[in-house]
Amino acid sequence: MQLISSTSLQRIGTILLLISNFTQGQECGQADFDVLDYIDPFIGTANGGHSFAGATLPFGMAKAVADTQGENQGGFAFDTVTVTGFSHTHDSGTGGSPSMGNFPIFVHPSCPGSNLTGCSWRSSDRAVAWKQGSAKARPGYFGISLENGVHAEMTVTNHSALYRFTFSEANLQSLDPVILVDIIDLPLSRNRGTASVDPSTGRLTGSGNFNPSFGIGTYNVYFCADFKGASVRDTGSWKDNRATLGQTNVSVTTDSTHPATSFSAGTFTRFHPPTQDDGILARVGVSFVSVEQACSNVEQEQPDFDFDATVMAAESAWREKMEVVKVDAQGVSSELQTIFWSGAYRAMISPQDYTGENPLWESDEPYYDSYYCIWDSFRGIHQFLTLVDPLSQSRMLRSLVDIYRHEGYLPDCRMSLCKGYTQGGSNADVLISEAFLKGITDVDWDTAYKAIVKDAEVEPENWNVEGRGGLQSWKTLGYIPKNDADPGTEGLRTRSVSRTVEYAYNDFCIAQMADRMGHDTDRDKYRQRSNNWRNVFKANQTSAINGVSTNFTGFLQPRNADGTWSYQDPIFCSPLLDFTSCYLNADGHETYEGSCWLYTFFVPHDMASLITTLGGPDQFVSRLSFLHDSGLLYVGDEQAFLTVFQFHYAGRPGISTKRAHSYIPSQFNASVRGIPGNDDSGAMGSFAVLSMIGLFPVHGQDVYLINPPFFKEVSIRNNITGKVAMIRNINFDPSYRSIYIQRASRDGKPWTKNWITHEFFTNGGTLELELGSTESDWGTKIEDLPPSMSDYHWINRL
Repeated sequence: MQLISSTSLQRIGTILLLISNFTQGQECGQADFDVLDYIDPFIGTANGGHSFAGATLPFGMAKAVADTQGENQGGFAFDTVTVTGFSHTHDSGTGGSPSMGNFPIFVHPSCPGSNLTGCSWRSSDRAVAWKQGSAKARPGYFGISLENGVHAEMTVTNHSALYRFTFSEANLQSLDPVILVDIIDLPLSRNRGTASVDPSTGRLTGSGNFNPSFGIGTYNVYFCADFKGASVRDTGSWKDNRATLGQTNVSVTTDSTHPATSFSAGTFTRFHPPTQDDGILARVGVSFVSVEQACSNVEQEQPDFDFDATVMAAESAWREKMEVVKVDAQGVSSELQTIFWSGAYRAMISPQDYTGENPLWESDEPYYDSYYCIWDSFRGIHQFLTLVDPLSQSRMLRSLVDIYRHEGYLPDCRMSLCKGYTQGGSNADVLISEAFLKGITDVDWDTAYKAIVKDAEVEPENWNVEGRGGLQSWKTLGYIPKNDADPGTEGLRTRSVSRTVEYAYNDFCIAQMADRMGHDTDRDKYRQRSNNWRNVFKANQTSAINGVSTNFTGFLQPRNADGTWSYQDPIFCSPLLDFTSCYLNADGHETYEGSCWLYTFFVPHDMASLITTLGGPDQFVSRLSFLHDSGLLYVGDEQAFLTVFQFHYAGRPGISTKRAHSYIPSQFNASVRGIPGNDDSGAMGSFAVLSMIGLFPVHGQDVYLINPPFFKEVSIRNNITGKVAMIRNINFDPSYRSIYIQRASRDGKPWTKNWITHEFFTNGGTLELELGSTESDWGTKIEDLPPSMSDYHWINRL
């Protein structure tokens, strides 16, 4: 039987009482709402969602969770069986290989016969089943019970994790606990490492050199672990599956006989039975600078091993982040509320604040890491942060600019102090331009502008990890040709179509910033280059599904350097044809993680021209609807996000709203499988929460497309100006049959545009949306459509 301390029982009772009161309070309109009760960190921890379920602070560096065997990119996955350890560094929602999970610790309640040879040491051997139904997660807290009798709980500060291990042995005196550390990580990428143990205190320390999961180079990380609750019996080290008592140091390197995939090592401390029911506490500091800094971090942040106080502090940090958003959830289901708040939560897990932990250069600027990756996050995460936490968004942008200062280019992806792979364009350009237009403060905009212009003009030697490739072709041909020669550079000669349209949009974003800063020559040049999407649009290209024509003509297509056309089936790399053939390391694809069908809609800066090119607004609506209805679209990849709302540009905002409701909660829900793809550091969460707020941002521009919120009322307080922006539904229908805007007003005055700018959030005000059950003529006239580089030419309808 599991032994639980009296304090734990009191805490559980308090939580149950709060949940009970809250459930009743929502029905009665009482004010005992606790946002944390509506955040479920397990959403997206199954079916490849890879969400991080463990304990973290907002943008925190330390991230503690149980590491499971299987698809464990986020450490813990709900659809697994066994746990191999508990580690303190993770990323959230990443695709590809697992990330980080350095230096896991593991607990044996006892070794059979008190003989160390009876315990298992290697990761695969020591793995133990976790009790299904035992896993509990809440912002700042994670707990789980294992079949070996260990109940593990964990919480964090910014640079340290605090674990509490209790045991189910009926007689505590029979325990002989062993806590080991393993010089390994989740992707088994270790190159070398060391670990030490202090035989007098049991302190475990160590360092290791590892590879990033989606980039080049290596990184060093350090740890420092102390214990409380039991006295030290003895200490030692272990290699492979053999322990040696009394040995205080161990080291490993990677060679043919000691690969990280099958060989590991570490140190351990064995304890006498715990002195109290609270078991053994383990505090683990982490650092990217040194063992000494790891120890200093944990000593400063966890001086008293106070588990409950640390949980409370973490919860307070999360409540503070969330309190700028208020919703009137009257009539709205608990599931939808959970989708909303959990999406907001996951969007603030990364990027991670490594300020003071960057050994690569000295700087007074903030340093953030785990931009994983900007290709994903520029379409939602940073727009959400601009709304709810512009101070953090400012710090992240300052960090990006500082990376440019010291490494020569802005990153498109970055993790673990390493350069990550570039998936498409130089999309930090989009973030910088948008933040500038929206008035984000305290950024060195002159240097930021130089950085994005360099992306557009100077090709790096290795454009796999920074900048853009094919710039000579870009400047002379006006597109990236298939199999571009691009001599003297290193980079994957793939994705010519998707890179072309992304480069075009990157250049438009630069043009916006140039225009606002008075760089007229640059403005004109980059506006012209932003038209280059046209050069890969083949007007007579048809498309068929299973041999049956889709009845739509004109799609993006790859093009050779001599101007002739190549061919990629427009549905290739969609769910209907070879869906997984367009990943970064695959050959022979000219689009990235999506089809030509999908990328044909990626002209966010000139939708008027695109709509005209595709046959006018009615034909555009028909084609965009077909994309959503035919199975061609996978909403689990970020390029799909804007297509949900692009009906606004054709004067049909009501269809955008209807589409949002078709995906939430069918694809975005409150189950452990509750996101359609991997979360990409919170990108799926940001899409859900922005859709439910009702003002969906067009990335890279100062434009929000207006849709009714999923609540009667949503308000957001700007944490710089203190102003409050409120979006209120009149005639709100929680059954969501009346979702179409009939009329709108801003601060009491009629508002006919189907979009609004960021000054609504900085200056505050009230946007009221009167709803009905059918589409109206609101937001349909040409003068009410969102901005486009070209003019809208078609005749008003409705």
